[in-house]
Amino acid sequence: MHYIECSRAYAKQILAIYNDAILHTTAVYEYEERSPNYMEAWFSAKEQGSYPVVGLVDDEGGLLGFSTYGPFRPRPAYQYTVEHSVYVQKDHRGKGLGKLLLGSIIEKAKAQGYHCMVAGIDSRNTASRRLHEGMGFNLSGTMHEVGFKFDTYLDLCFYQLILPQIGIEAI
Repeated sequence: MHYIECSRAYAKQILAIYNDAILHTTAVYEYEERSPNYMEAWFSAKEQGSYPVVGLVDDEGGLLGFSTYGPFRPRPAYQYTVEHSVYVQKDHRGKGLGKLLLGSIIEKAKAQGYHCMVAGIDSRNTASRRLHEGMGFNLSGTMHEVGFKFDTYLDLCFYQLILPQIGIEAI
C-alpha cells in the first residue's frame, strides 16, 4: 500500500467509492449517484484551486480510499479555510486507512498555508467523529435535522482543526 496523488485516471475508482457512500451511508447527504461527467468537473475544480486528491492504493493499483479538500465558502474572507472529505472503500473500512488519509491532507493543508480545516459529519457516524477527534479536531457545533435520508432527519456535526500558520498571505 502506498500514497498517490490521484489523477483523472482514478476517476472511475473514486466515483465507485463515492457512489457507494451516497447509496448506502449518511456520509454524504445526497440521493443520486454521481456521473462520469460530474467527475470531469470535480477534477477541473480541484486542479483550478490547487486542491490535492490523495489516494491510498494497493500493490495492484486498486484505490483503497481517497481524501481531498476544497473551499469552505466561496467568499474571499474564507480563503484560509477548507472543507475536507475522507472516503474509504467499503471492504477496507475500519483498518486505519482513514487516519492515514486524513493525516496526509492535514499536512498538505499546512504546506499550502491554510489556517482552518472543517468537516461536516453526520452525528451517527461515530467512526468518523472518533477519527477526527483523535486527530485533534474539535466539535464546533451541531445543526439538528438539517438533512433527510433513509426516511429520517439527520443531524450534522461540524468539526474544525486550527492549523499552525506561518504568516498570512493571499492564497
